[in-house]
Amino acid sequence: MSREQQKRAPNPPLGYSRECRLTEAKQIRLVAEFHANRIRPSRIAYRLGIDIALIESLLTGEYQPAFFSEQLAAAQKRRRDLRVKSSNRLRGQAAYEARKTAERDFETAQSQI
Repeated sequence: MSREQQKRAPNPPLGYSRECRLTEAKQIRLVAEFHANRIRPSRIAYRLGIDIALIESLLTGEYQPAFFSEQLAAAQKRRRDLRVKSSNRLRGQAAYEARKTAERDFETAQSQI
């Protein structure tokens, strides 16, 4: 790793923010989608401009728990279906392993909800 890469911060400095012009429902859907894809909350806040406090409260179940759980389950199903569909391009053992990994990840994610 070069010196430049070692000095690079993984997230923007504290206090950095973007204005988010999305509706609250759209923000919740996007947080669920990003969370299903295992994106860190700080990265979600940086990329979308959503308040980190909202993201944290959604993930801990303090705010809109039913709606967020519903959106998260739908996002996880979409992710699994996409991974299974992409495994159809593979053949033999590689396709089988890709499908099993997708199913295992989905089952693990569902058990954590």
